[in-house]
Amino acid sequence: MFKFDRPTGGAQLFVESKGDANSPNLTASKSASAGASTSAVDYLTALEAESIYILREVAAEFDRPALLFSGGKDSITLLRLAEKAFRPGAFPFPLVHVDTGHNFPEVLDFRDRLINRLEERLIVASVDEGIASGSIRELPGESSRNRLQTPALLSIIEKHKFDAAIGGARRDEEKARAKERIFSFRDAFGQWDPRNQRPELWKLYNARIHPSEQMRVFPLSNWTEMDVWQYIEREDLEVPSIYFSHEREVVERDGQLLPVSNYLPLKGGEQSSRRQVRMRTVGDMTCTGCHESDARSVADIIREIATMKVTERGSRTDDKRSETAMEDRKREGYF
Repeated sequence: MFKFDRPTGGAQLFVESKGDANSPNLTASKSASAGASTSAVDYLTALEAESIYILREVAAEFDRPALLFSGGKDSITLLRLAEKAFRPGAFPFPLVHVDTGHNFPEVLDFRDRLINRLEERLIVASVDEGIASGSIRELPGESSRNRLQTPALLSIIEKHKFDAAIGGARRDEEKARAKERIFSFRDAFGQWDPRNQRPELWKLYNARIHPSEQMRVFPLSNWTEMDVWQYIEREDLEVPSIYFSHEREVVERDGQLLPVSNYLPLKGGEQSSRRQVRMRTVGDMTCTGCHESDARSVADIIREIATMKVTERGSRTDDKRSETAMEDRKREGYF
């Protein structure tokens, strides 16, 4: 049996092995002691192996999968895992970006450079185009477009007949996401019902679906924010500049620092200021908060988040509208 103990810092994962020394999905180094019954496996390597296994399961089980790519740290980690899973061949799925039209320009520039380097296919589901065509409707007074990602995503899934969508959501982000399975079943309308999910025992995933049904797959389910940043450091991955400390005009609104932009103008009586800040997520500019920080490297970020008591979703104002904000959107088809 395997015993998983989440380490801190540079600790090791200890795997108790019985029988076959080459345990599936884990690369265990043999002990230097002939009589030893345990072997040490780097914890990030174990997470990496599990995620690669999940990505290959998707490629094997589904006819038309896609990988959702936001340009953020979790998406970047997924792309690195996909490279390890499928190179030197091409990815067995296109990349899909749901563009709200209110994205950080630094993230869009980064996205285009990365896709050009990978030479993979990118499909953009544009909220702006949906609004122009009348298929997506903005509500009066609504500044954030995060809610509008749902119809854009469902439309692109229907158009391309995708039967599985891979995403970078993690269980530590938010309590609704903690309810997710790794293979998360969605009905013919793209809706999520936590009571209609399938058991996942011994890494066996039930990928059977009827026509028009979908599966959302989360290879990073067992990762934490710290794991992702440590992996980015280990793999020396480039990330968008907004993750690092930089000077930006911000306004304090409802206890949250928000970046001032054409999409988020000042309200009457508000005053902005320029501060050294960074973002923990790369969502819609109208609802993605930032915090004051001097972190200028990945190592700085790792040290910083080790002391934080609020999850990264705590910096998203759209998740604070109600106790069930995320779960409500997921039931409607949100990723």
